[in-house]
Amino acid sequence: MTPAVVRLDRVSKRFRVGAFGRQELLAVRDVSFELRAGEVVSLIGESGSGKSTIGRMILRLTAASSGTITFDGTDVTGLRRGALKEYYRRAQGVFQDPFSTYNPVFKADRVLAMIRWSYFPDVGEQAWRQRVEDALAAVNLNPELVLDKYPHQLSGGQLQRLLIARALLLDIKLLVADEVISMLDASTRIDVLNLLADLKERGLAVLFITHDLSLGNYLADQTVILRRGSIVERGATTAVFGDPLHPYTRTLLASVPRLGSKWTDEPLDPGPCRYHEVHPEGGPPLAEVAEDHFVACFRLHEGRKCG
Repeated sequence: MTPAVVRLDRVSKRFRVGAFGRQELLAVRDVSFELRAGEVVSLIGESGSGKSTIGRMILRLTAASSGTITFDGTDVTGLRRGALKEYYRRAQGVFQDPFSTYNPVFKADRVLAMIRWSYFPDVGEQAWRQRVEDALAAVNLNPELVLDKYPHQLSGGQLQRLLIARALLLDIKLLVADEVISMLDASTRIDVLNLLADLKERGLAVLFITHDLSLGNYLADQTVILRRGSIVERGATTAVFGDPLHPYTRTLLASVPRLGSKWTDEPLDPGPCRYHEVHPEGGPPLAEVAEDHFVACFRLHEGRKCG
């Protein structure tokens, strides 16, 4: 099996909230999963479930409160200065609103030039120009049509692809894509999705954060279902979507619009708790109920006694 590029082990995040920070909000609780080279992992959950917080902790934009996040076997939670800069040479993120990522007074070529100044100061002008053209070609952008433009002169899809090209200039191994197509129109969404699939074929590990199950199903090899900061189900996408066991996963799947049918308010019957079929006396946070398919006890997760 391909070794993990990124491994999260019981990662949690607590925020201080309320007047004078006297209260504590547990936004992410004991999250563990892996990302491997050439694999797309979809992190799926409703708004406020902790998806983006996990992505930001992986990218060291937010510090984890507990647990470990390792990249190629190195714990990144304590990286500082030069070591952190080197980490960003291999790990980058693309976020929901591409317009907020750019300085509106700089043209697109300035965004790419900043990579050169920070990481490749010794690369010659001609070699750098070729490197930029190769990165733009990889994301289906014409240099003549984008490099001399200000952000407001480019579409959302072009800006997202330009950010991915910027990441490719660094020879990254990990891309965190956080709701990267939620602000794009339908005509450009498939282009960005296919681009992420192409990055997977190049050997990148991609964390695809989304609330849209259909997109996760289209793209991902592995799926992680998150609810209220905890993983309730994870495993191969074919297993999670083909045989959902946790009632929250089943509710999410039932909420996907389907042509020719109407939504129903009838509650789903969760059936027996498969977790305790595997661990009748209780056990780890997730139990493997089938090959590469893990589920949490939904009754205990809801604060009720199982059984």
